[in-house]
Amino acid sequence: MKDSTGSRGTTGAGGTTGASGTTGTSGTTGATGTTGVTGTSGTTGATGTSGATGTSHAPDATRAPDLAPPTPLLPLLDRAAADPRTLARLHTRLEDAARRDGLLDVAYTVVDSPVGRLLLAATERGLVRVAFSGQDHDKVLDGLATALSPRVLRAPGRLDDAARELDQYFSGTRRTFGLPLDLSLSHGFRQLVQRHLPDIAYGRTRSYGEVARLVGNPKAVRAVGTACATNPLPVVVPCHRVLRSDGTLGGYAGGAAAKSVLLDLESAV
Repeated sequence: MKDSTGSRGTTGAGGTTGASGTTGTSGTTGATGTTGVTGTSGTTGATGTSGATGTSHAPDATRAPDLAPPTPLLPLLDRAAADPRTLARLHTRLEDAARRDGLLDVAYTVVDSPVGRLLLAATERGLVRVAFSGQDHDKVLDGLATALSPRVLRAPGRLDDAARELDQYFSGTRRTFGLPLDLSLSHGFRQLVQRHLPDIAYGRTRSYGEVARLVGNPKAVRAVGTACATNPLPVVVPCHRVLRSDGTLGGYAGGAAAKSVLLDLESAV
């Protein structure tokens, strides 16, 4: 299953805008239609920025020259901006360095699947998160940074086994997953339920009440529903095999359509 994203972007500060112009005695119009700030002989403001007020703009010999990046960096930045292969190579070097120095706590990738794009994330302990696109991958990554570690990096290599097993599952050649799992995002009763969900065999379903009895708490039907709804590892931990007692689908993190696709795949409906 092929990684389908680039690096997660970081958001810079908001853009700045030119101040509104005011009219002097002989104002002229800025390039973007705003009025240039003028004095007795004001100059035209480019793209919304304004000239200084009151006097003409003669060159200032005392002004320090504009700072520029060190010369050796410019060709590298230009090449990186223009060449995806250079960007990929630089990212691989970053991955290698983070891994070598023990700075890669959470690796992630995004893969395509019949239920849409899936974000996969793993710690050194194992697969820790599977998220549907409807769950907002950026928000999921922020949650991982808060709950586990801020050292989160796109590093598909750590997810190769997970991507391969999911690919086999969706192609119908795999019925169980053999991946190491990190269940640290769940606790207490929710984790207890999630640990038992793989006991529901491929192609079979159970009701929320049956799962409650399976974990030894028959009255905890609603809590079982919550445990399924908050399952951090859908598909791999098969909460999609839990239905309402009347046989209807019930809720699902990936939506009813995704749940139907998975059940159809397993020929459970």
